[in-house]
Amino acid sequence: MDRREFLAGATALAGVAATSPAVARAAEVSFFYPVAVGGPITKLIDTYAADFEKENPNIKVRPIYAGTYQETIVKALTAHKSGTPPVTSVLLSTDMFTLIDEDAIVPFDEFITTDADRAWLRGFFPAFMENSQTGGKTWGIPFQRSTVVQYWNKDLFREAGLDPEKPPQTWAELVEFAQKLTKRDAAGTTTQWGVQIPSSGFPYWLFQGLSTQAGAILANPLGNRTDFTNAGVVEALQFWIDLAQKHRVHPTGIVEWGTTPRDFFERKVAMMWTTTGNLTNVRTNAKFPFGVAMLPAGKRRGSPTGGGNFYISKKATRAQQEAAFRFIRWITTPERAAQWGIDTGYVAVSPAAYETAAMKAYATEFPPALVARDQLPHAVAEFSTRENQRVTKVFNDGLQAALLGSKPPAQAMADAQAEAERILRPYR
Repeated sequence: MDRREFLAGATALAGVAATSPAVARAAEVSFFYPVAVGGPITKLIDTYAADFEKENPNIKVRPIYAGTYQETIVKALTAHKSGTPPVTSVLLSTDMFTLIDEDAIVPFDEFITTDADRAWLRGFFPAFMENSQTGGKTWGIPFQRSTVVQYWNKDLFREAGLDPEKPPQTWAELVEFAQKLTKRDAAGTTTQWGVQIPSSGFPYWLFQGLSTQAGAILANPLGNRTDFTNAGVVEALQFWIDLAQKHRVHPTGIVEWGTTPRDFFERKVAMMWTTTGNLTNVRTNAKFPFGVAMLPAGKRRGSPTGGGNFYISKKATRAQQEAAFRFIRWITTPERAAQWGIDTGYVAVSPAAYETAAMKAYATEFPPALVARDQLPHAVAEFSTRENQRVTKVFNDGLQAALLGSKPPAQAMADAQAEAERILRPYR
């Protein structure tokens, strides 16, 4: 199931209830979580906090709902600079280098003291640890993680004469199927697109599916070099443009991240690429049978991982850090990781979570829940570098310039690479 060996059942939490001296006294853990106030997710987090406090009456967990991921990292760093950061935060796994550069977090290694601790750390899917570890240290713990997956409307497949149970497996099939699924009225206006890949919000992330499939890796593990001019990168970008311009099966210009699921629900698009984190949303709102599949293969299969990690603040007291560590271990047990995946659609972060009775029952009832897990052996680390926000903006701007037609793909990527080189050179 995965690329490297791991210990079976390694997430067992033997010994986690033993109170360390640092948290023998009361401690409060302020906890930044990236979601707007209100809604079902906040209720889930509030319930987790309350349940943890019942088992650990000397620790108070105070969730603070800080908005989007982008808003949450800004608030967390502002609080860090003012001297009053949250004790722990769920931030993007790609924020790891930024948080290290700001000296805002501590590695988890200093809290890993027992065999049970070490088994717990080994228990996560290795693909998720690629954005959690660097320089021989573990800086983040996977919590709400994802991959990009492909959703399709089975009714529209059937109407187009396609097998509703067989999604496209290759780039060639993606084009072929999308051509059959694209509809135009008598005036030539497109009323239904074959496929939609969002290019706003997180264009680099959706594009990373294509670039990985083309055999390219966008950045090195140290986060100090990019490879935007790789032939595979340019090939992947040209393919994305060709879906719209040459094959006319994909909307032109910028496709909005936030409205793509709605377009899918309204039958304006037959296939969409988006996060597995949308799985519960699609299951709730799609009024038609749908499928979920791995992304189609180019030279290979591939998708980036995505989503959020837990981090611990360097400026918290030792007692607070120890309390946060205990909370993070508690909330990532196989049973809770499984339930979080069931409730939200995110990928449960450990193989052991998929061996729980709850997940086995859910997967039997709803097999699409296993697609993202099964794609992990083909997954790569989400694009992340030093000066991550600056470099990512440069890359996103290059992608969008090519999609809008203001620059040819090769030129857009050459310009982005030159600017990324300028930003990253001091880190080498």
